[in-house]
Amino acid sequence: MSDKRRLILVLGDQLSMDLSALREGDKDRDVVVMAEVADEATYVKHHPKKIAFLFAAMRKFARALEEDGWQVAYRRLDQDGSDSICGELLRRAEEFDAHEVLATEPGEFRLIEALENCPVPVHMFGDDRFLASHAEFEDWAEGRKALRMEYFYREMRRKTGLLMDGDDPAGGKWNFDHENRKPAPDEVTHKGPLRFDPDEEVQEVLDLVGARFGKHFGSLDGFFFATTREQALEAMTDFMKNALARFGDYQDAMLTDQRWLYHSILSPYINAGLLNPLEVCQAAEAEYKAGRAPINAVEGFIRQIIGWREYVRGIYFLKGPDYMANNALGHGRKLPAFYWGAETRMKCVECAVTSTQQEAYAHHIQRLMITGNFALLAGVDPAEVHEWYLAVYADAYEWVEAPNTIGMSQFADGGVLGSKPYVSSGSYINRMSDHCKSCHYTVSKKTGQGACPFNLLYWHFLDRHRERFEKNPRMGNMYRTWDKMDADHRETVLQEADSLLRSMDQGGVV
Repeated sequence: MSDKRRLILVLGDQLSMDLSALREGDKDRDVVVMAEVADEATYVKHHPKKIAFLFAAMRKFARALEEDGWQVAYRRLDQDGSDSICGELLRRAEEFDAHEVLATEPGEFRLIEALENCPVPVHMFGDDRFLASHAEFEDWAEGRKALRMEYFYREMRRKTGLLMDGDDPAGGKWNFDHENRKPAPDEVTHKGPLRFDPDEEVQEVLDLVGARFGKHFGSLDGFFFATTREQALEAMTDFMKNALARFGDYQDAMLTDQRWLYHSILSPYINAGLLNPLEVCQAAEAEYKAGRAPINAVEGFIRQIIGWREYVRGIYFLKGPDYMANNALGHGRKLPAFYWGAETRMKCVECAVTSTQQEAYAHHIQRLMITGNFALLAGVDPAEVHEWYLAVYADAYEWVEAPNTIGMSQFADGGVLGSKPYVSSGSYINRMSDHCKSCHYTVSKKTGQGACPFNLLYWHFLDRHRERFEKNPRMGNMYRTWDKMDADHRETVLQEADSLLRSMDQGGVV
């Protein structure tokens, strides 16, 4: 074996001791490179809480590596150095006389391309923290007319053995989703995710991020994220004990005064590498086997991780870097200002955006059926929607965010992820939340003063995209309902929707 020193790159979302690049390294001669760089914080203007979470977790992970015997070259944002990852690699290569970099493949094509073009040769290893390799997903996808997550998910169940009784799914069914659509409960007994008060090191990061990125959308107040694997494990255990059992029933529900309901808020830790996705699923399965959580809750939770999470990563790498440019519906409207905190009279949107601004978090139905639904109904440019989601959420990285936005939320990929667009009128929001009770608009009003914007825009969307969707078997009933309406009523709906969109484009409050 050569005794030449090499660099091992560890990125901010690769905070795992079993990282493939670390396994290929040699503690006696190699140097781990980690760096807080401005480029990674600003290529989109990431939420300050997201930046602080990653910087703090990186600093603590670097120390854990040193305690494990690694030599670590760590650059803090306020120290001399480069503003880019490749710039830091070049600087460290000169410092340590290293001629090669070992890296685990990043989860964004932007960074993969940067490493491929780096002046120092970079050898990239696969990221085997995921269950399905690129080749495995490609083999599954080959020859299929439709790449539906449900069938891929079943393969992951078989591969992992999670919730399996021999060759059959536990409980006799693969999917218990129909039991997981209960409206908002009268009372929430869970206090929310386990919170960690900032220690001195985290506070130092918060001060730095506030000074450098304080103008980014989002608040640093109330920072509570886990920043070590040990804390993340505590948060996982707390969720399993106190919230998992009721997660399934209310996973789609929304309440004005309850941001967390029974959600885990573990995705930032899984996606940054502090938790392994399989260990999280195994912990959930153990709750089911012990009789402490029902199968609908556990299956729904596990499906989000080994099903949806793995599936969207597969789609991202299968479709390649051009996927983000998809705009199958030809939408081009600017993202409304209320996504960045400007005034809106829509209570559901206000709640989702306020939670996003204050917590760098909103749960999946708020993302899909509130902010995503409105953007799709209004015809917002999917590239702008994509950039917003990537910037504002603590768990957002392009591999997971882009397929969820371009594909599932905005139908901009033309149906690769979903067989129909996820659009709804105000009635769905009213059924799944208490938002409409305190809204400026009246959800039961279809036209006229105080009519819910979701009602107007829902039919406007269907009308303008009729040629594409009217023969879709899952949307035929919608068009039959529209066609049965009085012609004058249909005209009024379209005119009022046009007026609403014009007003919004001109800066009016919606």
